[in-house]
Amino acid sequence: MENSILTDVLLPLSLFIIMLGMGMSLVIDDFKNVVLFPKAVILGLVGQIIVLPLIAFTLVKLFNAPPMIAVGVMLIAACPGGSTSNLISHLAKGDTALSISLTAISSLITVISIPFLVGLSMVYFLAADQDIQLPVGKTIITLIVITLIPVSLGMLVRKKYPGFADKQETKVNVFSAAFLAFLVMAIIFQQTEVVKTGFATTGLVVLSLNVFAMISGFIIAIIFQLNARQSTTISIEVGIQNGTLAILVATTILHQPAIAIPAAIYSLTMFITGTLLIAWRRYQAN
Repeated sequence: MENSILTDVLLPLSLFIIMLGMGMSLVIDDFKNVVLFPKAVILGLVGQIIVLPLIAFTLVKLFNAPPMIAVGVMLIAACPGGSTSNLISHLAKGDTALSISLTAISSLITVISIPFLVGLSMVYFLAADQDIQLPVGKTIITLIVITLIPVSLGMLVRKKYPGFADKQETKVNVFSAAFLAFLVMAIIFQQTEVVKTGFATTGLVVLSLNVFAMISGFIIAIIFQLNARQSTTISIEVGIQNGTLAILVATTILHQPAIAIPAAIYSLTMFITGTLLIAWRRYQAN
């Protein structure tokens, strides 16, 4: 996926629209859940910000992943949840309010944590390649422009025009899923040989990451005695990441399509595991 209108214009613009839509599903009270339900929120954030990257690092070392793939896996682990995690949480009869709160808060935190974690990963895995560097300042500014600003604007729209915001939620969810599917297909089409040669190892790493992350989130929630709905949401928020954001960082900021491959495969994987979780939770409810 060479630099093109897709990576330089359509991808940032689409992510801006997706985050704007997510903002239109938020109200200030969502952030008050930190105070009202501190244990669930803190556990979710610990799972996303700390446990998930540790699992990712362990897996890329265990599978001896190639350097570019390893950085890509660490990148997807550094990303927050997205609108997909909110939707899956809702369909799986999780705690939707908790899911939205965790997505919103983690999106704020990852403006700093993505440059930090990905920067460390590049130094560790790509030490021999001095031509590939993460522009920290540009990364932070880009993340602010395509995450924090549209989310804030979306919240403002919801406050002033709640009826309009409610009507757009389904449209944005459909657009988000459709655009992510388009991105994945574009990467597979343009990087066919790289995907073919690395799919066995990469696929196993990202599948393991997705599964172990969801299981770890669930175990953490159970250990600290959260209820079934909260446990479901923690599992999803730790295991379902914003693949669109990871692809943007890889292709638009780093200009390294190979780093986007784990995010593309992960995006396919998380829909499969997410669907299985939804089916299991609905079976339990019957």
